[in-house]
Amino acid sequence: MSSNLEQEFQTLKDRGILASPYRAGRSMTISRHGIVASSHMLASLAGLDILRSGGGAMDAAVATAATLAVVEPMMTGLGGDVFFLYYEASTGKVHGLNGSGRSPRGLLREYFRSREKDKIDFNGWEAVTVPGAVDAWTTGISRFGSRNMAEVLAPAIRYAEEGFPVTEHVGRVWKMFARFLESDSWAKQTYLVNGKAPFVGSIFKSPNLASSLRQIASDGRDVFYQGPIAGEIVRCAEESGGFFTMEDFAEHTSTWVEPISLNYRGYDVYQMPPNGQGIGVLFMLGLLEGYDIASMKHNSPEYLHLLIEAKKLAYADLGRWVADPENNRLPIEGLLSKEYAASRRQMIDPKKAVSQVEPGLPAGSDTVYLTAIDAEGNAASFINSIFHPFGAKIVGGQTGILLQNRGAGFTLESGHLNEYEPGKRPFHTIIPGMVLQNGKLYLSYGLMGVEPS
Repeated sequence: MSSNLEQEFQTLKDRGILASPYRAGRSMTISRHGIVASSHMLASLAGLDILRSGGGAMDAAVATAATLAVVEPMMTGLGGDVFFLYYEASTGKVHGLNGSGRSPRGLLREYFRSREKDKIDFNGWEAVTVPGAVDAWTTGISRFGSRNMAEVLAPAIRYAEEGFPVTEHVGRVWKMFARFLESDSWAKQTYLVNGKAPFVGSIFKSPNLASSLRQIASDGRDVFYQGPIAGEIVRCAEESGGFFTMEDFAEHTSTWVEPISLNYRGYDVYQMPPNGQGIGVLFMLGLLEGYDIASMKHNSPEYLHLLIEAKKLAYADLGRWVADPENNRLPIEGLLSKEYAASRRQMIDPKKAVSQVEPGLPAGSDTVYLTAIDAEGNAASFINSIFHPFGAKIVGGQTGILLQNRGAGFTLESGHLNEYEPGKRPFHTIIPGMVLQNGKLYLSYGLMGVEPS
C-alpha cells in the first residue's frame, strides 16, 4: 500500500469513519438503469422488481411503500400519511404531493377545553387523523405511473399473506413498543403473538392487512375512503371511543402543491411547503450561506456551534409559522428571503450559545424514507409515515391497519396558527427532499428520523 493511501486510511480511522483499512466492507450501490433505496431489503427488492419489469419511479416507490407497510408495521402503513416530491426528467420540473389527512369533524375543540387538556395524547383516538397514504399512492400512480395498483401492491400482498421473516432492527423496535399494543384489542391480536412481539427470524403473517390490500388492488382508492375499509374503521371508532364518520373519509383528498426551493451555492434545494417542516431545511441553508463552512474543520466546536445555533433559530420559526396553509396565510416568501436570513443571522454569537430563541417576524419522530429513480431519470422522494412507533397504537378493526397519531402534531395553545380545529391538517415532520443542479437531478434524499433508544 502506498504511503499516500496509508495516510488517507489513517485519516479516516482517526475520524471514526473507517475501522480498518484492510477489512472488507460494504460498497455503495451503483446502478446505470435505476435504483431503489429504503429501510428494508424486501421493500427495496419489491420496487426494483417493478423497475425491472418496465415500471417507472412512481410505480416502484408505491410498491416499496406498500411493502414497507407490511414488513415494518411499527414505522409506516396504510393508516398513515404521505408526502412526496417527483422529478419529471422530460421537463426538469419537480412536483409535490401533500397526502396528509385531516382531523375528524366530530372531534371538536371543546372536547379538549372541557377536559382542561394542555396537549393532545400521543396514544389513542384523539390523536388519529384521516389516513392519506392510499389516496396519495393512487394519485401518484394515476399521474406518473405506468402500472396498475394490482401490480404494484402484489409484493406487499404476498408478504402479508405468506409471511415475512422478522429482521433484527424490526424485531428490536417491535419488542420495545409491544407493551403499548396491549390496550387495544385489535392491535393486540393483530400485531402480537401470544401477547408478545414476534422474535427475530420468525415468520409473521398479516392476513387482515392482506385482505385490505387485496381490496384496494381490486377496487381502487374508493374502497378505502367510501367502502368497506372506511366502514370498518368507523365502526371500530364508534365502538371504542373514536371520532371518525364516513364523511371524514369521503371528503379526503390529496393536494398537488408547488414545492418550495432555495438556491444554495449553485444547488437548487427543494422541499415541501407547510404543513410540513421542510421549510426549516431551506431556512437553515439561508442562514449558513453567510458563513465559510468549508474552512471549518468537520465536527469542530466552531462548526457544531454554528449548525446548532442555526437550528435553534429555524425551530423557533417552525413552531410559530408552520401550519395548515388551507386555514392560514403563512409568510413563506418572507421566511425564505435573503433579507430575513440576514436579520436572523445577526442573532448567532460565535462565542456564546443562545439559551432561548423567539420566533422572528418575517415579511408577508420516527419513520421510513424511500426513493426510486428509473432508467429515464425520473425520481420519487417519498415518505410514508404513521408518526410514532405503531402510530396511535390502534388498529382499525378487521382491516389490520394501524392508525397514525398525527393529530398530536397540533397545539392546544389558543390563537396559534397550528391550534387544533376539526377538518384541519396538523404540523407535519416528514420532509422528502431533492436537489437540482443546472436544472438536472443531483440528489434525491430524505431523513429517517432518530432511532428510539
